[in-house]
Amino acid sequence: MSKDFSAFAGTRPVSEAIGFDPAALEAWMVRHVEGFSGPLSIEQFNGGQSNPTFKLLTPHQAYVMRAKPGPRARLLPSAHAIEREFRVMNALAGTDVPVARTYALCEDETVIGRAFYIMEHVEGRVLWDPSLPGMNRDERAAIYDEMNRVIAALHSVDYNAAGLGDYGRQGNYFARQIERWSRQYKSSQTESIPAMDALMTCLPQHIPHEAEEQVCIVHGDYRLDNLIFHPTEPRVLALLDWELSTLGHPMADFSYHCMSWHIEPGPLRGMAGANAARPGIPDEAAYRRTYEQRTGREIAGDWHFYLAFSMFRTAGILQGIMKRVADGTASSAQALEAGKLARPMAVMAWKSLQKHSR
Repeated sequence: MSKDFSAFAGTRPVSEAIGFDPAALEAWMVRHVEGFSGPLSIEQFNGGQSNPTFKLLTPHQAYVMRAKPGPRARLLPSAHAIEREFRVMNALAGTDVPVARTYALCEDETVIGRAFYIMEHVEGRVLWDPSLPGMNRDERAAIYDEMNRVIAALHSVDYNAAGLGDYGRQGNYFARQIERWSRQYKSSQTESIPAMDALMTCLPQHIPHEAEEQVCIVHGDYRLDNLIFHPTEPRVLALLDWELSTLGHPMADFSYHCMSWHIEPGPLRGMAGANAARPGIPDEAAYRRTYEQRTGREIAGDWHFYLAFSMFRTAGILQGIMKRVADGTASSAQALEAGKLARPMAVMAWKSLQKHSR
């Protein structure tokens, strides 16, 4: 039986906890968004745990607004970087990586109480369940091949030519990321998770020596439900949610994407075992080979380390969600359910690292 993902789809009224003055936003858009005219009505998208996302409706056009959490939110250092989202989407426009058109960025937090940007509303399909129920073999195969194409295209972009040569520090990527997520985990900690303590100690000791040889633009949250597909074709129209993007190692990005093959169906939208039960979905090894062929790069280093790193990082993100639940600033009704998964995700990461260590 497939998981019901209806809670993540669609929109709802704007949460009172992160509400803002619609009139102030409309006045700003009149001045800064070309072709905009009101009146404006606002809805909040379901799903998403970090930066709240809103659908802006006018009689003539729909827009999307991505914003930092509200004024009461306790922001972690370097988190909720919507300015970076806006920059990278602008830079990738016209490349083989499909992105939504961006209109304007507002860094003046006096306008609606937080920074935000406006982009186009892309009409299409968001596929929440990676097992793709209701599709036939060929349809599933085409969707997964397109996902593979887009992440390979992203990792093949010449970041210097795109004006993103300074988009992130280069060198020692995994060491820096482990330090960063360890720090953010500790600042968000609401309970003791021994597996996280072990990972923070042991992960730095097992970084593959091959890991620092490659640099590319990494999305940071590349997964099926961050893609908008054409309404009827297996073609991605836009890759969304660039908050965690930077310059980094492609295997950090690709292993995060491949976690889906290892996570059970449920709130984290895993599909462990689905490739056997759902014809057309490739197994992980075949998917990795296709990526290697597209990028022309062999996956170097121990795959179990890369998976452990991505699971550790995800556990840190989930712990941040749990902290926002505790603080009363979570942006999604599903936040508590997601936050509770920090512990099992950390345990899964520790088991993967032990496989690497054998």
